[in-house]
Amino acid sequence: MMLSRAIRKIGEGKRLSPEDALLLFKSDDIFMLGRLAAKAAEKKNGDRVYYVRNIHVNPTNICVNRCRFCAFSRSKGEPGAYELTIHEILEKLREKAPYFDEIHIVGGLHPDWPFEHYTKMLKAIKKEFPYAFIKAFTAAEIDYMQKISGLSMKEVLIKLRAAGLDLMPGGGAEIFDPAVRGRLCPEKLSGRRWLEVIREVHRAGIKTNATMLYGHIEEYRHRVDHLAKIRALQDESLQGKKGGFQAFIPLPYQPKTEIGGSAPSGLEDLKCIALSRLFLDNIPHIKAYWVMLGEKLSQAALLFGADDLEGTVMEEKIAHMAGAGTKEAMTEEELKHLIRKAGKTPVRRDSFYRKIDEAAQKRSA
Repeated sequence: MMLSRAIRKIGEGKRLSPEDALLLFKSDDIFMLGRLAAKAAEKKNGDRVYYVRNIHVNPTNICVNRCRFCAFSRSKGEPGAYELTIHEILEKLREKAPYFDEIHIVGGLHPDWPFEHYTKMLKAIKKEFPYAFIKAFTAAEIDYMQKISGLSMKEVLIKLRAAGLDLMPGGGAEIFDPAVRGRLCPEKLSGRRWLEVIREVHRAGIKTNATMLYGHIEEYRHRVDHLAKIRALQDESLQGKKGGFQAFIPLPYQPKTEIGGSAPSGLEDLKCIALSRLFLDNIPHIKAYWVMLGEKLSQAALLFGADDLEGTVMEEKIAHMAGAGTKEAMTEEELKHLIRKAGKTPVRRDSFYRKIDEAAQKRSA
């Protein structure tokens, strides 16, 4: 009866409550969830599925935090630790230029890099690649920059924007529940602090994404709590008419970490994509992150509410060091093929989901 009520609310275009979402998470009718989420996605974006020509850059894996679920981070001097100079980052980008529209930058919290290092890096990248949008830094990195700089959050964001920051990814959210987070990543900023940082980022007019890491030690109720907090912050940000979340990205746990265990099943992945689309009615896009889902399951996710297939990526380290078995890059043609075979229309976008037209594609090819 209660599940039927939740389904009826979806059909009537009414907002789901956390109780509704929990009931839907507990449902084993994956096809019903897929149909409902597919309709919700179609209402927002038609048959369009977006992708971006992007390149990932991870400047360092040296990090003052050593979260148990992170297989990427290293301590300084530990085998496998690395730190790229600004010159080395530029060299990496030159190798792929001009075949990217977005530069995605996230990395560890380096114990020795001053705040000025990050602004110099942004300025150098923007100067050499002015046509590319820079999507950089998680809330954890921004929080760390404020601590080492001695500046206010507002001042940090002003300086980063002036240096070339265009928007931010949504990493580091993990799961907000304090008890789960305390077991998962006690060294990292709290869920409350993540939300506080992103609130300030949105107030500064900077758009971001949001993520949720699922399939580890959390329960369905923790996922619902996480989604509810994301939705509430988006309501607040949209009311202020400044920044806001552009996309939500459910990230399946990768088991090659200290926590161990196993990755969530494909059905659980599809359920999480579908529930994200149904519950987050105020976020325009749900991303199927093929790097962690795999190419074929990401394609299936396009029938379960996802409308964004991420991008070319070109080089990815964080998920792969945690056990992701996918390749580190996809070509534009491969992305378009996956989208078309799912019965959708591929749309090459910029970082703000504006369509890049055919003429622009030919000029940059």
